[in-house]
Amino acid sequence: MFKTKFSFLLIFLFSFTLSAQKGEDNETRLQKGEDLNMLYRNERSISLFVHTAGGIGIGYRRGYHVTANRNRMFEVEVQNFKHPKEIKSINAIRDNGKGFVYGKLNSFLLFRPGVGYQNVLYQKSDKKSVEIRCSYYIGATINFAKPIYLLIKHLNDETPSTERYDPEKDSLSNIYGKADFFYGIEHTKIYPGGYAKFALSFEYANRYNGIKAIETGVIADIYPQVIPMMAYNKNQQVFVELYLKLIWGKKWF
Repeated sequence: MFKTKFSFLLIFLFSFTLSAQKGEDNETRLQKGEDLNMLYRNERSISLFVHTAGGIGIGYRRGYHVTANRNRMFEVEVQNFKHPKEIKSINAIRDNGKGFVYGKLNSFLLFRPGVGYQNVLYQKSDKKSVEIRCSYYIGATINFAKPIYLLIKHLNDETPSTERYDPEKDSLSNIYGKADFFYGIEHTKIYPGGYAKFALSFEYANRYNGIKAIETGVIADIYPQVIPMMAYNKNQQVFVELYLKLIWGKKWF
């Protein structure tokens, strides 16, 4: 009788140990992002991108699962923006002249808050595979336009003075160079508009709760009024650009 009870006790302890170990193994796998079948309900990421409007940008996204293959996404991006015909010049007539862009009226910084959806086209089958997603966003574009100030040297002046660029008065002959970037920042004007974006991303993280992705897409910024960029070129209300983005982030329950 004692041997029978002792045997049942050993079996119970052994089963409990295996169950606890299995539970710890499953929890460890979840923490390490090794479980392919686990659905993470939340994600967030940061990004760095280059674009065809002549510069770079940074971004932040927050995502929530709607279905197993569809996320609702909120994003914020900040980037600079340049006219395609901007060419840096130096006045060769003036000694120690500084570089400037002739005809440029404003410097631009874009702020884009938006919302969209991300759909999985091809899901990962293992750690070494790539997940392909398509996404689309709409939102507001807030364009901060800071006027350009230049160092202008008039005929009877010994030293150049800092003045706002006026294409009606200032020519290549009297421009000494560009003034300090922050000069005149108090005269920054805001141009509100909207944007639409379509993108394809390729997620290749080696953990299922991690995000490492390359994204490429197209963005269209639309404004209700013409944006004053260059003095001697036709200014626009619609701007289209391509971009390439690197994304890092994580997922959790």
